[in-house]
Amino acid sequence: MNQPAVQTPPQSSPDNQPRLKDQVHAVCRRRHLSLRTEKSYWHWIVAFCHHYQDQTHPRDMGDQEVTDFLTHLAVKRGVAAATQNQAFNALLFLYRDVLEKPLGNIDAMRAKRTRRLPVVLSRDEVKRLLGKMTGQHWLIASLLYGSGLRLMEAMRLRVQDVDFDRRQIIVRMGKGNKDRVVPLPGAIAGELQRHLAAVERLHQQDRADKIPCSMEPSLARKFQLAPFTWGWFYVFPARQRAIDPISTKLKRHHLHESAIQKAVHEAARAAKITKRCGCHTLRHSFATHLLEAGRDIRTIQEMLGHKDLNTTMIYTHVMSKESIISPMDMI
Repeated sequence: MNQPAVQTPPQSSPDNQPRLKDQVHAVCRRRHLSLRTEKSYWHWIVAFCHHYQDQTHPRDMGDQEVTDFLTHLAVKRGVAAATQNQAFNALLFLYRDVLEKPLGNIDAMRAKRTRRLPVVLSRDEVKRLLGKMTGQHWLIASLLYGSGLRLMEAMRLRVQDVDFDRRQIIVRMGKGNKDRVVPLPGAIAGELQRHLAAVERLHQQDRADKIPCSMEPSLARKFQLAPFTWGWFYVFPARQRAIDPISTKLKRHHLHESAIQKAVHEAARAAKITKRCGCHTLRHSFATHLLEAGRDIRTIQEMLGHKDLNTTMIYTHVMSKESIISPMDMI
């Protein structure tokens, strides 16, 4: 994502008010926003303040300054429409929920929307890619392709949501906070069971040491024993325990996504795949290969968790066109 590199926090509030960062954090926790969302919002709030050289506190700015900043992102920085929207949402949140000064009419120059076709691997390329991976990394990449999971959906997968009898996986609170059911590939079921047998030993050690598994605070309050229960343990836990950034307590988190991202990139190079290949490429390939196999697009839409069918329709543009013969081959 094309975001400006900013690190220094904006100007603090007067002495009689909490620091702006503390205010943002408090509202995010009150609204149960994810830590990722909080970090993203804070990033753009900082960028907004830096744009005005940190001379003025956001409470003393408003519609015109926000409009000028969003226009700057589109015209001067050339960010994508999705990036500009992310910045806009962060500032809407700041003024509406934190400063309680809702914005009015924001008439900024809009970033140009681009419609790019997804990168899709052939079946042979998928086979070559997975052939260069082993162990846990192979297992995760196989789920991204075999079940169409997003990377963070795989990272956050809990033991209780893997149903070996029905050969399916329940994705809890995916994008848009929606649950859905995806297939569990039979080709990896045995390896996944062996993996979970090893993970269970890690869970037993955590339980003996009274170390909980990380959970959303609202869930942890509702199900107080859940953080110590096997069913709630991560399918892909981190090897080391870590301090939870919200509760500041020692917990077991899921594997960090950067590990699998690096593994996929290295495997693509080793397999001599020249296409731009990342974790999401495997999800694109899942959808496209199902379409090519004649599966109903509505079913694929449900498995991908797309709200709009038009989002799923983009895969029809990258399907194999084997039946179409080039006129060059007719000469």
